[in-house]
Amino acid sequence: MNERKKNRGRRDAGFTLIEILLVVVIIGILAAVAVPRLGGRVGQSQIAAARAGVGAIGTAIDLYETDNGKLPDSLQNLVTKGSEPNWNGPYIRKAEGLKDPWGTEFQYTKQGNVYTVVSAGPDLSFGSSDDVK
Repeated sequence: MNERKKNRGRRDAGFTLIEILLVVVIIGILAAVAVPRLGGRVGQSQIAAARAGVGAIGTAIDLYETDNGKLPDSLQNLVTKGSEPNWNGPYIRKAEGLKDPWGTEFQYTKQGNVYTVVSAGPDLSFGSSDDVK
């Protein structure tokens, strides 16, 4: 008699296939509702990160100019020392900081004492309307 009760307890101890399938379906429905709402946030966060990167590089360029009396020739001068006697860097710790969230290197141009830093944006090409400045 005790063996019957033990066996019955073992049969009732687990979940049925229907219960597991029901949970999987509910999770799928919740994911189908949540993912589209969060999908637009990824693009917005990448653009915000690119703007922050442009700002951080701009600050590093300004520090470089303060130390050396001139703008850097390239963004690589912010990471590694060249022939500058007053170089006090690195102004950006890692070369990965010179890439935007899409993996494209930031574009740096200078004319006289004026410089611009631009991210190519989501389409990965410079000069289009989605560039981040």
